[in-house]
Amino acid sequence: MAENKMHELEIEKMVLNCGGIEDKLERSIKLLEIITKRKIQVMKSTKRIPDFGISPGKKSGCKVTLRDRDEIMTLLKRFFAALDNTIKSRQIVNNHFSFGIKEYIEIPGLEYNRDIGILGFEVDLSFSRKGKRVKLRKIKQGKYPKRQDVTREEILNFLKKNFKLNII
Repeated sequence: MAENKMHELEIEKMVLNCGGIEDKLERSIKLLEIITKRKIQVMKSTKRIPDFGISPGKKSGCKVTLRDRDEIMTLLKRFFAALDNTIKSRQIVNNHFSFGIKEYIEIPGLEYNRDIGILGFEVDLSFSRKGKRVKLRKIKQGKYPKRQDVTREEILNFLKKNFKLNII
């Protein structure tokens, strides 16, 4: 019997982000541009953190959001190779999955760049099912039932099936 198309799991988006102020922020922007070849969004702080030299309105991080599924899949294969195809189960929660890469030079295909130095970044994957727009649209907004949420086990199975990951 055919599976329900509305119940299929899909990657909604992937967000790459990196934090830092002043010089480190400039290096972070260069790193994300090299990885994604896209325009990077610079984030401003809303809180004051004196230990890190951060004050409200000061630039303190950068991010880029990817929605092209083919591009996301190719990047994920490279990122998981940098992690030796091993992830921790606690990195997965309902509807999304996050992990960090400590040094970008571990990613296959990227070489050390003297202008950037040694930096890492975070990756956040959002999963959804078809029909989520019903909840997000402005006109005739509907309800999105709890059963349409993507559970941890479904994300684990998706990652094992598509990327052959070891989960600790």
